[in-house]
Amino acid sequence: MLSLKTLSLIQFRNYIQKQFEFDARIVGIVGANGTGKTNILDAIYYLSFTKSYFSRPDAQNVHHAYQGMRIQGQFEIKGTTTPVTCILRETGKKEFYFDEQLYTKLSQHIGKIPAVMIAPDDVQIITGSSEERRKLMDSLLSQIDADYLRLLIQYNKVLQQRNSILKWSAEQGHLDENLLASLDQQLVQYGVPIFEQRTTLLNEWLPLIHQLYLSIAGNADAIHIQYQSSLQNHSFEELLQQALPKDKAVQRTSVGIHKDDLMITIQDQSFKQEASQGQRKSLLFAIRLAEWELIKKAKGFSPILLMDDIFEKLDEQRMAHLLGWVATSTDGPVLITDTHKDRVADLLGRYVENYQLIEL
Repeated sequence: MLSLKTLSLIQFRNYIQKQFEFDARIVGIVGANGTGKTNILDAIYYLSFTKSYFSRPDAQNVHHAYQGMRIQGQFEIKGTTTPVTCILRETGKKEFYFDEQLYTKLSQHIGKIPAVMIAPDDVQIITGSSEERRKLMDSLLSQIDADYLRLLIQYNKVLQQRNSILKWSAEQGHLDENLLASLDQQLVQYGVPIFEQRTTLLNEWLPLIHQLYLSIAGNADAIHIQYQSSLQNHSFEELLQQALPKDKAVQRTSVGIHKDDLMITIQDQSFKQEASQGQRKSLLFAIRLAEWELIKKAKGFSPILLMDDIFEKLDEQRMAHLLGWVATSTDGPVLITDTHKDRVADLLGRYVENYQLIEL
């Protein structure tokens, strides 16, 4: 069982010094735009992922005109109170502590405080490049399996080296075949198990997404999601050999798991071109809630669910279905932000027996 008891912010975003105490499992955070609702969720996200949800450099999260910041959460993990602390020093050095023990590598923390964030920026999963959908898969798998994260870090290092060699060889007019063969071998060594884990994950994840979409939208809408990887039809070794002439010409590695994608369609048409706003939101919620379900199954306890500004431009039916699912299917911490106090109070009061409302 995982719960969040307190959150302390020093010089983080719009907060110079602030402490929040949470006394209910489901918390609504309400206030006008610009009051810092999203920053609270992002601070909790920091304590899970060691970085901002919004891909900002750490220095950009420091309160204007200050240097350094500190975020601390008091968590209860399986009955034990555990502090988790992120400190950005004035020098720009970041330190991360779990139960007052300093990590030597930030990656060691991933998965300790699992969390799922649902935010307006999630629309990039659908409308953005394939990189957004790979990040989606990688974020989920990294929280579930530390070995996956290790493989991914190693793969990206080797990929950078191979791309550098291809660029250098084009400039010099000479390619070190032995070095390239060694890098290819390492890419295969790290890339194949990543592909296998993604395949296994998606066999379980995609049916869950469809099931949750139906629950939220009330209609399946003929949505189909398919994993696309060049490794599905050929061995990675063959792909690298076949692509070498092209790789030399473009000076980068054109095949591999760093090119994988999820193809999303609705009635056999591109989802991002054809879907309505309600369908997009329903799919985003379904993707994230299915992610929550898989993490819970793997960890044996519920991850934190962070829901930012989710009710905007959402019809009454979808709103009711979503809150109904959160109230009945989750048993871990849920934090929901919104600009309308009455709306949140009404919805939570309708579906949740005990909740906390924080007004900014």
